[in-house]
Amino acid sequence: MNQESLLHEMNDRSREVFRRVVESYLETGEPVGSRTLTRALSEKVSAATIRNVMQDLEFMGLLDSPHASAGRLPSQMGLRLFVDGMMEIDAVNSTDRAAIDETLGNDDPETGVLLDRVSTALSSITRGASLVLMPKHEAPIRHIEFVSLGPDRALVVLVFADGHVENRIFTPPPGQTPSSMREAGNFLNAMAEGKTLAELRGHLSQQINARRRELDVLAAELVESGIALWGAEATDPRLIVRGRANLLDREAADLDRIRVLFDDLERKRDIVEFLELTERGEGVRIFIGSENKLFSLSGSALVVSPYMNADRKIVGAVGVIGPTRLNYGRIVPIVDYTAQLVGRVLSGRKG
Repeated sequence: MNQESLLHEMNDRSREVFRRVVESYLETGEPVGSRTLTRALSEKVSAATIRNVMQDLEFMGLLDSPHASAGRLPSQMGLRLFVDGMMEIDAVNSTDRAAIDETLGNDDPETGVLLDRVSTALSSITRGASLVLMPKHEAPIRHIEFVSLGPDRALVVLVFADGHVENRIFTPPPGQTPSSMREAGNFLNAMAEGKTLAELRGHLSQQINARRRELDVLAAELVESGIALWGAEATDPRLIVRGRANLLDREAADLDRIRVLFDDLERKRDIVEFLELTERGEGVRIFIGSENKLFSLSGSALVVSPYMNADRKIVGAVGVIGPTRLNYGRIVPIVDYTAQLVGRVLSGRKG
């Protein structure tokens, strides 16, 4: 049964009971019993009547009963119905707005510093963990150089045409020498002129086999592995995560799942997928429980919104992750306002 049918099937009383259960759960995280609701409903009805209504809502899949006599909690489907069809979205209050605005002050910090401030502010304001996906650097590459740091560590230096420089540490294939690294760098520089990193990556996959004879074995391994370009990107800190400690303020039973979430966030897995989630349209998206494919933790919720550059192209995203009992009505406008503000600030920059 779809959401519209479910809403149509609910009368005024069942809607109010459902809304009260969800709002109480979002505030306290606790099951709600019929006696509690008798004191809160606008019409005076017996606890037995409310129990019957709650049983009907449970049969519809909107409420769950964790224990026989413990009251009811909203199910994942119930939370989705509430968020999509019944939730009242608050405006960003002046205190939250000022805290966000302050991170984007007039001292014009480097983009990474600015977005780190944004992430820190979001986690502080929402009491969840914040996620900020930084834009990819789209300028053409001017120069690539490999530098050995030891037997199993090396540095790739990427110099872009706009003067931006990125240094990435990676693990090279075994046996690399300064000579093979220099040869690999020369090979890549010959193909890199005028191309962005993404364009070079696509071009490189076509050219390696055709031009393999130009390289000695070690240099070919370095180029073919793609470690310097693909592997380095996996550790490229495009995803800024702040406020993990806020997630620890949960019931003890949730701690194992929180540890799994910490592991997911620490490894910054599925960064590209995180961005792709926001590329299907503008505005805030909400993922509840198992709808959230990014993380192993099914008991979490993610509120995420893209931000755009001056060309109206999605280049990054901001979001908040926390328990499914997030205060959605407050957090949704905060995430939306932050994403729009970041987009405006970055669009006003020349580079």
